[in-house]
Parts: sequence; C-alpha cells; structure tokens
Amino acid sequence: MALVRWQPFREIDTLQRQMNRLFDEILPITTETRDGITFVPSAEIEETPDAIHLKLEVPGMDAKDLDVQVSAEAVSITGERKSESKTEEKGMTRTEFRYGRFERVIPLSTRIQNDKVEAEYKDGILKLTLPKAEAEKNKVVKVNLG
Repeated sequence: MALVRWQPFREIDTLQRQMNRLFDEILPITTETRDGITFVPSAEIEETPDAIHLKLEVPGMDAKDLDVQVSAEAVSITGERKSESKTEEKGMTRTEFRYGRFERVIPLSTRIQNDKVEAEYKDGILKLTLPKAEAEKNKVVKVNLG
C-alpha cells in the first residue's frame, strides 16, 4: 500500500471552486455576461386561494422595454435596460449601472387563466395578478369524517 501525502490546501481550493460554482448557479444576479444576459431581476411570489401575485423588480426601465408572456404554467419576462447618458472625462467612461438584456422565466405552482392576467408597472416594480384556473381553485376539498 502506497502512502499518499495529504495536501489540505488543495482540498480547500477544490472546496472553494465547488462553492463558487454553486453560488454562480443559484444567485439571480450575475456579474458577467453569459449569452448576452447581464442580470436577472428579483421576484416575489405570493399565492392566495384565487390568484398568484407576482412582483418583479426592474428599476430604471420603461414599460415599453418589457416583454411579458404568460402561459398557463409559467411567466416569461424579457427586456433590455438601455443607457441614455454617458459621461466621458479625459477619454474615460465610467458607469456602475448594468445595461443590457435580461430574461426571467418563472414556473407557476398551479395552472392559471392566462387570458385574464392583470398587470401594473410603477416605480420600477412590475406587478402581475394571475387568476387561478377554476379547476385549480376547487382542487382542495374538505372531507367530513363520520
């Protein structure tokens, strides 16, 4: 049996690479462009007995720059954040905002009536009210015992 030298720093390096890869897959905000996508907006979902309420954070955008598509099982939001002003000084341009295309597909837990969706966009928050399909509302039934 051969002796293998234990290298703890190599194991730490491997663990760090695995954690970085995990966070890159999980976190919704990306810092590098992948397929031209610069960021993924944050979302908040609330489910009530009659509807699903979805809020999406897309600050600094006009409603005309958003494309919202709703199917019975998912919501797809795409858009592009555009830069309107640039400041150049001594041949340098500096910006801390992210500009570019984004896409977010949110699967829904229940089927909805996609022809009755209500939308509101104000102060950088997109609010969607997605009414549940009638069959989904009656899915849970109380059973009397005895």
